[in-house]
Amino acid sequence: MLAGALAGCAGTPPTAQRVTAPAAAQISGSWVEIKRGDTLGQLAKRANVPLERLQRFNPGVKARHLIVGQRLLLPTQQERAPASGPYRYQIRPGDTFSSLARHFGTTPSRLQSANTGSSATSLRVGELINIPVGSSSNTSRTASSGAPAKQPAASTASSNDTTPPASAKQWPWPLEDYRVVRRFGPDSRGTLQPMLLATQANAHATAVASGEVRFAGSMRQLDKVVIVHHADNIQSVYALCGELTVEEGQQVSTGDHLCQVGKSRASERYDLLFDLRKGGKPIDPRQVLK
Repeated sequence: MLAGALAGCAGTPPTAQRVTAPAAAQISGSWVEIKRGDTLGQLAKRANVPLERLQRFNPGVKARHLIVGQRLLLPTQQERAPASGPYRYQIRPGDTFSSLARHFGTTPSRLQSANTGSSATSLRVGELINIPVGSSSNTSRTASSGAPAKQPAASTASSNDTTPPASAKQWPWPLEDYRVVRRFGPDSRGTLQPMLLATQANAHATAVASGEVRFAGSMRQLDKVVIVHHADNIQSVYALCGELTVEEGQQVSTGDHLCQVGKSRASERYDLLFDLRKGGKPIDPRQVLK
């Protein structure tokens, strides 16, 4: 979601030694330069990377203010960026703790503390390290997709401390005819699961509030997905869709059709996976929907 290197500072001391790539090293993740007309959704789709993961790996990038020539880091399949850190990052040629700290808005000392088994002077290309994020980091994440626990990515029950803003009250449900087959909440392992709604054939998921479609495409294991961004940094996510009826960048109003619900191969039902997030953090839909 060009080069495969992070530029370190010239003349960096030994504690920030750059990684040099062995001849046979193969890193699937890379950097891509933003071109005129690009959107984050398009870049994520081309790279076959969930939009939320792309945004989290590029905390300084604003979806509404992309700059031509700006570079984005495309994560590999081995890398993860959960709603609450640390991130799992794969070392690339040219990486230093200093350059990684600048990109992710943390400090070299925090990186070293989070990776006691790694040496800043002997980072290996392809090595997986932890990137600490949180209150001591100035990481600024753009609203995402959310995707859905990561849609979503799994997050722990303790991370669900988000209270909906006043604007997110008494919203309609995303389906006219539905049955809740899984409530939002932690499973037996404490991992938050998004809400799952069963409906009828040919049912359409509708927007729960007005907003802008920031993602409309396919995600692994989630079939087609629509992510709408609303006021006060709220995102609604509609997954397991069949046919999409909206496009990225489209403005929608409450009740507008977003997609036709698809049939689950596993359950043989027509299921919609629905998720609400504030700034990427999960919200219990029952606090918002009427």
